[in-house]
Amino acid sequence: MLTPTERKKIIDLIHQEVIPAIGCTEPIAVALCTARATELLEKRPEHIEVKLSANILKNAMGVGIPGTGMIGLPIAVALGALVGRSAYQLEVLRDVTPEAVDEGRQFLHERRITIGLKEEIDEKLYAEVQVRAGEQSATAIIAGGHTNFVYEACNGEVLTDQRIATAAAEEEAQIELSMAKVWDFALNSPIDELRFILETKRLNMAAAETAFQATYGHAVGRTLQRPNHLQVMGDSIFSRILSYTSSACDARMAGAPIPVMSNSGSGNQGISATLPVAVYAEEIKASEEQTIRALALSHLLVIYIKQSLGRLSALCGCVVAATGSSCGITYLMGGGYAEAVAAVKNMIANLTGMICDGAKPSCAMKVTSGVSTAVLSAMMAMEGRCVTSVEGIIEEDVDRSIRNLTRIGRDAMNETDRIVLDIMTHKA
Repeated sequence: MLTPTERKKIIDLIHQEVIPAIGCTEPIAVALCTARATELLEKRPEHIEVKLSANILKNAMGVGIPGTGMIGLPIAVALGALVGRSAYQLEVLRDVTPEAVDEGRQFLHERRITIGLKEEIDEKLYAEVQVRAGEQSATAIIAGGHTNFVYEACNGEVLTDQRIATAAAEEEAQIELSMAKVWDFALNSPIDELRFILETKRLNMAAAETAFQATYGHAVGRTLQRPNHLQVMGDSIFSRILSYTSSACDARMAGAPIPVMSNSGSGNQGISATLPVAVYAEEIKASEEQTIRALALSHLLVIYIKQSLGRLSALCGCVVAATGSSCGITYLMGGGYAEAVAAVKNMIANLTGMICDGAKPSCAMKVTSGVSTAVLSAMMAMEGRCVTSVEGIIEEDVDRSIRNLTRIGRDAMNETDRIVLDIMTHKA
């Protein structure tokens, strides 16, 4: 059993990792960094120089920026300087207006922004922004987390430098999780300590329902609701899980100014960890306590897996998020710890290797694939079906199986990451 101190640490961890976000978190993190550098400068920049890790660049090239009708980093950077507020964190562009977008377009037209790769860094989540006005300049750096400022300087004076100390402090403060601890926390913590997790359901359900009212991206969610396609999928719990989850992703990737609750720095991970569980809970009329515990199980499992995978990797985040929701659904189906373990193993045996080729509207299709596998894995687990330790990368110990997944995504797929970025940046 977890001690009260351990529970408190885990609750703090969830509050840290499960936060609201408007727009794709990679360009938004760059906008946030730009906003902070501009605040340090205390005046409107005349020029902005942005240097990014390859993974940030990859995830920001093809995604819509909320409230702009535009795609990609440049407008996000411009608006970060013009109307961004760092206090809003991942909602930094909350105050965007049509007038601000027009100003941002002019900023781009005047070629005041340069964006490039930061060479020779190991950190996959890295954004460095220098703003200049006349002889004055200011610099801000985010690394390791989408809101984690590690360096700030103005006119040559270093105000903050935690580029080494922060990483060490985070590692020391990080609570060591396991599948058993995740289950214990979600199933045995006093329910009032977990009630806050319902905000993930409220925010992400609202995003999906708003998205049903318009056409966003590839309209995966709306397509699944069309009467002629319901003849194929059926008007079922399964089809509603898929349509709600993909609809929220459709809107987010298209740049709709709709807030969602993110997980581990990703809105799509937050959506995929929440909506399959929330929709299933509503369909079976689960109690509020069951819903809370299922959502807590899903979100914490995602956080646990991401601890060893890292914030950004060549492995699509929907694999991790759908693994969380598969466990939440398994619990709602009446499964115990053994069934939850089986669901995790079934997920790892199926989806490992799905590549991340950047944030973009078609992410909704990958999310749908992940969530459909989550439901299948839960159903198999409830039937006593589990991929065995003689098959592929699955081991008898579930935590070792998770480590095998994250090792592949973090280490083995690095060359995949490099080639994907090369392809994306050299298209005809």
